[in-house]
Amino acid sequence: MIAIIDFGSQYTQLIARRVREAHVFCEVLPYWTTIEELQKYSGIIISGSPKSVKTTDAPKPAEKIFEMGKPVLGLCYGMQLMASMLGGEVEKGKAGEYGRTQTCLDTKNQLFYGLNTESTVWMSHGDHVVKIPGGFEKIASSQTCGIAGIQNTTKNLYGIQFHPEVSHTENGQLIIENFIFKMCKEEPNWKMSAFANDQIEKIKEQVGNDHVIAGVSGGVDSVVTAVLLYKAIGKQLHTFFVDHGLLRQNEREEVESALTNLGLEPMIIDCEESFLSQLEGVTDPEQKRKIIGRLFIEEFENVTKSIPNAKWLAMGTLYPDVIESSGGVSGLADKIKSHHNVGGLPEKMNLKVVEPLRMLFKDEVRHLGRELGVPKHLVDRQPFPGPGMAIRIIGEVTPDRLEILRQADLIVREELFGLADQYFAVLLPVSSVGVQGDERSYSWVCCVRAVTTTDFMTAAFARISHETLDKIASRITGEVKAIGRVVFDITNKPPATIEWE
Repeated sequence: MIAIIDFGSQYTQLIARRVREAHVFCEVLPYWTTIEELQKYSGIIISGSPKSVKTTDAPKPAEKIFEMGKPVLGLCYGMQLMASMLGGEVEKGKAGEYGRTQTCLDTKNQLFYGLNTESTVWMSHGDHVVKIPGGFEKIASSQTCGIAGIQNTTKNLYGIQFHPEVSHTENGQLIIENFIFKMCKEEPNWKMSAFANDQIEKIKEQVGNDHVIAGVSGGVDSVVTAVLLYKAIGKQLHTFFVDHGLLRQNEREEVESALTNLGLEPMIIDCEESFLSQLEGVTDPEQKRKIIGRLFIEEFENVTKSIPNAKWLAMGTLYPDVIESSGGVSGLADKIKSHHNVGGLPEKMNLKVVEPLRMLFKDEVRHLGRELGVPKHLVDRQPFPGPGMAIRIIGEVTPDRLEILRQADLIVREELFGLADQYFAVLLPVSSVGVQGDERSYSWVCCVRAVTTTDFMTAAFARISHETLDKIASRITGEVKAIGRVVFDITNKPPATIEWE
């Protein structure tokens, strides 16, 4: 196994993703993991961080991590830690490096084997190494960063200032594979089927004879979670579908049919009135998410009264949710937004939580679903957030605005099917002057959002043809009378998130 030491980088789980893509198992660990706990791993990768090694409270790994004799690769902050802890020097640069950067690589060493001498890499740093520790040599540099890579082959220590885990780095996957295969001597023998079997055994051990309730929305995360649990504990699992009134057009009927066909026998909970009444007058997106998260849990806890042995709540939490909500494994990452199944949970809850997908990306969940035999139409289903359309209506959520958005969203999904990885409509709290039937109109503005992505941690706006966009705008303004203007979101993630709220 490879250990990935998390120092709060937004890219930490991307490192894990790259290692798993090479069919090598890895685990993301907090930075305070002890030397004794690290002994079972064949190699260690130290992540970047929003912190600075120059501060007095800079987080550091176990003191002797660089003396274990195991291969260690430090990325960005990880390289700076390696340098500063072993006698080198780190300073704050006159200018930081952010984004794509031309970098000169010493391709004679094993870490950069197979790469071009001049490569474009992804930089994101303000501090940089200005003095190399004794026994190290420089293996990379850029115009702004004189020391962009270091190595000590005697001690099997390597550091690079850029991020090979980010797709913008040319041949970044090859750098990671060079480290895990050449330095760590790993073999590419881990498969998602192994993860499935491992999680089934962990669920059995964690839950025991207790019963589990699972809210299943019909999305791939909750469905795969339920199927995994069902394979582990069978009839100890009780599934529920919450109709909170924030669903897409025809959502309830489609999901109920799909879950029944999977043998999950969901109980339908009608609670539209309570959700909408609690959301009345609320415009702050964080408050929306937390209200919805709290109401979800309250509904589940009410259901447990009819299931006395229910002690656990199953959640389809993914690692991007954890990173954006609660600071990652180490709690150091910046909080981006609360997810209803992470930051929205109440502090006092009568149910314990089981989250078997917590360390996976969306595409890995789809892969796991295929391994578990989940039908293709469910595995590849459009992602839909737990808070539903409440976070796709900017401003107050009302029955009228929900109905307007449902109509527009259905048109977007019909016209963009197969053209992007995620696509939907957003209703803006803006009215715009227009002309409809030779008369002045003053109607709502709708935004179309469509992105391409693999891991949902980064995303690019989908390059939709003008003809398709024209058809969408014509249909929405023609068929949804309350909307008079349609705009298209061309912002990538980062700097934006996929959802607007």
